[in-house]
Amino acid sequence: MSLMDHIKNKARADKKTIVLAEGMDIRTIQAAAIVRDEGIADIVILGNEEEILARGIDLTGVKIIEPAKSEWVEEFANTYYEMRKAKGMTPEKALEIMKTDVLAFGAMMVKLDKVDGMVAGAVNSTSNVIRAAVTIIKMAPGIKYASSCFIMESPYPEFGDNGKMVYGDCGFVIDPDVDQLSDIAIATAKTAKDVVDIDPKVAMLSFSTKGSASHPCADKVIQATELVKQKAPDLAVDGELQLDAALVPSVGQFKSPGSPVAGYANVLIFPNLDAGNIGYKLTQRLGKAWALGPILQGLAKPVNDLSRGCTAEDIAGVVAVTCVQAQNIGK
Repeated sequence: MSLMDHIKNKARADKKTIVLAEGMDIRTIQAAAIVRDEGIADIVILGNEEEILARGIDLTGVKIIEPAKSEWVEEFANTYYEMRKAKGMTPEKALEIMKTDVLAFGAMMVKLDKVDGMVAGAVNSTSNVIRAAVTIIKMAPGIKYASSCFIMESPYPEFGDNGKMVYGDCGFVIDPDVDQLSDIAIATAKTAKDVVDIDPKVAMLSFSTKGSASHPCADKVIQATELVKQKAPDLAVDGELQLDAALVPSVGQFKSPGSPVAGYANVLIFPNLDAGNIGYKLTQRLGKAWALGPILQGLAKPVNDLSRGCTAEDIAGVVAVTCVQAQNIGK
């Protein structure tokens, strides 16, 4: 069974309701039908019902909501106004936003428990999706920064957990400081445990292993590793580690003897977005690995972004991940 099949089965076992915010996009509509047919989740699409149905796709069992006509629009606007009035929000502006901004409306659906999660980004930019999520839904307890990860499945079972690994951050935080890097590590470990069902062994990656080089970039990783240990004392984490020390037992145990992580890591934390983006794409293209992401993490409730080049099948896969994240809220 593929990892994607495993995630979809987890989603089916405790079905959640997910809002697809971009009903103006044909791939979103197609994805809603796929998710329904595969029994992954219950789906709500935001948009003009007449225009959505005119696309000719059978949406039996899928709920369509036009924000401006919704029974919730005034409740959402009042909530948004109360949240943002200190920053100059007015009741009139809040109502206009909830009527016209599907990302804000969808995020408010998640916040107020009308649905369990949101997926968007086929049309909207990543920054807009994340802004709506962070502004309205906020961060999970103990996490100050949103981040992202990629779920990887390598054809080489000797790496990670039988080939399964999670990489962070490869898609969002460009140059994390020590505090941000520690949050990325903790959030990525939670994604690995919740979504991939692996016991996280977290490697904080660097060009240095245990002081083999001296530089402020390596110092950042060392300090972040210590902060992770303070914030999450039960988490298996080691750093700073070079990639071979993280993944190859003979190298890892030579350079960090007795480490529960060195040589056995299944969660790789990159020091910046340059390294993370390059790392996941090298694994995917040269290593022939399957990659799913970026998956957003660290939020109080799940929202996930899409590539604007995504397919309907891609959207359905991200819906499955969002369902599994929702199953683990508060755990």
